[in-house]
Amino acid sequence: MQLHDDPEWLFPFEMMQSGDSFFIPTLKSSALIYVIEKGAKRAQVKVRTRAVVEDGLMGVRTWRIN
Repeated sequence: MQLHDDPEWLFPFEMMQSGDSFFIPTLKSSALIYVIEKGAKRAQVKVRTRAVVEDGLMGVRTWRIN
């Protein structure tokens, strides 16, 4: 369910090589992980996601693994 103030996420899966990653800062890591994994499945790529703290920011790091 997308609320009117939620962003529409565009992920760079097609441009990523195996081993590439991206970081998105968020306080709602479990919701973002769900959205990322759903998008990866739609794009037919495998990813690994982790909730992390980087440079003092909470967020989600996602790696392409295939």
